[in-house]
Amino acid sequence: MPPEGAVTRFAPSPTGPLHLGHAYAAFVAAERAGPQGRFLLRIEDIDRERCRESYVRAILDDLTWLGLQWHGPIWRQSDHLGSHRKALKKLAAQGLIYPCKCSRGDIRAALSAPQEGAPVIGPDGFVYPGACRGRSMLDAGSQDALRLDMRKALSRIGPLAFQENGPLHPDQHRLDPDWMIAHVGDVVLSRRDMGTSYHLSVVLDDAAQAITEVTRGVDLFDATMIHVLLQSLLELPPVTYWHHDLIRDEDGKRLAKRDDARALATLRADGATPSDIRLSLGLPSGA
Repeated sequence: MPPEGAVTRFAPSPTGPLHLGHAYAAFVAAERAGPQGRFLLRIEDIDRERCRESYVRAILDDLTWLGLQWHGPIWRQSDHLGSHRKALKKLAAQGLIYPCKCSRGDIRAALSAPQEGAPVIGPDGFVYPGACRGRSMLDAGSQDALRLDMRKALSRIGPLAFQENGPLHPDQHRLDPDWMIAHVGDVVLSRRDMGTSYHLSVVLDDAAQAITEVTRGVDLFDATMIHVLLQSLLELPPVTYWHHDLIRDEDGKRLAKRDDARALATLRADGATPSDIRLSLGLPSGA
């Protein structure tokens, strides 16, 4: 049963059409809010190169067609970049972030050196080897990303844990500093082309919207460690989590926005009904 009065959200990025996996995530979030809670809609549009207003309109059309209703106004992430910059300044004042000029190619080259051994893959891909760690924010350039100094950040906080309510890993999970240093590393909090990052934005926006339970795919389970750490560093209220299975195709691959055959608009055009969508996802046909 969902917690009474839960506040949940569905937070798609308008970079392509919604597919069956998005529908499942939206249904789960709405169900977890329950009749006494609030189900909110957030548009995560910080990727200015890939986001399109046409996709925003399509998202609203698809959700309305599915019969989903959200509470209050739609939260546009791009409208709140000022709060993201303020949070970065707070972390910088604590000496917890540093500028990084490394490209993805630089990182791959550094990790391919024989003495480095097999590269470790974390929530953001290859774990950063730390080439720019120790650079001063006074040396930051306009094309630099900003990274969290993971070791230093973990030294500033006490033991942390988060409550997972989902069926896949239900338990209270404690953050292991050694594991986070080795398997997460110095994550990017501000990308050079965005001025923020997914990790920073999602934590700040969840707090601003007073979200009490975050529902999302299990592929983001490890990223939760980053988010719990940022909540502590920025003195934000903790939330509980519900990570669910991903919807996959017949070959076991997770659905992607480029998979047009499973786009909701395509299925609707082919005659599918909202009840058909729910049944195909293993959900009861009723709203």
